[in-house]
Amino acid sequence: MMSNHKQIEFKEVNNDNFRAVVKLTDTLSDMQKRCVAPNVVSIAQAYLNPEKAWVRAIYLDETPIGFVMLNINPDDIKDDDMPALYVWRFMIGGAYQSKGYGKMAMDMILEKARKESKKTVYLSCGMEYEMPYQFYMNYGFTDTKIMHDDEEVLKIYL
Repeated sequence: MMSNHKQIEFKEVNNDNFRAVVKLTDTLSDMQKRCVAPNVVSIAQAYLNPEKAWVRAIYLDETPIGFVMLNINPDDIKDDDMPALYVWRFMIGGAYQSKGYGKMAMDMILEKARKESKKTVYLSCGMEYEMPYQFYMNYGFTDTKIMHDDEEVLKIYL
């Protein structure tokens, strides 16, 4: 952890922070908005999939700066990579990008996966733009060369 960074944490999305978490979507560029579903849509999908969805706001001190939604019970991952976590949604608000918070949040996701004895973490991203693919590849994910819903599937072994 770099000393000039403050600590981030995951907090549950609730009535108090719902609006702020939803508004984070508005801080993204038009290109970024095409790469990740609006947070309000993710929260609705999580509500509809309570047995799979794990949703958290990413906080810096008392400020929500990002959003993560994990599929904690993925059922479409090949057996030898199970048990696995699937990063369904992952975003950092515009003003907080390129400051190391995305990497810190991904570290926390992988730490959660390790604590739960997962073998792999999967995610997928569109290939229309260099980001977020380049972020994930630089982080250490490998490209499976599998496409799912027009997105490239990436994974990292724990």
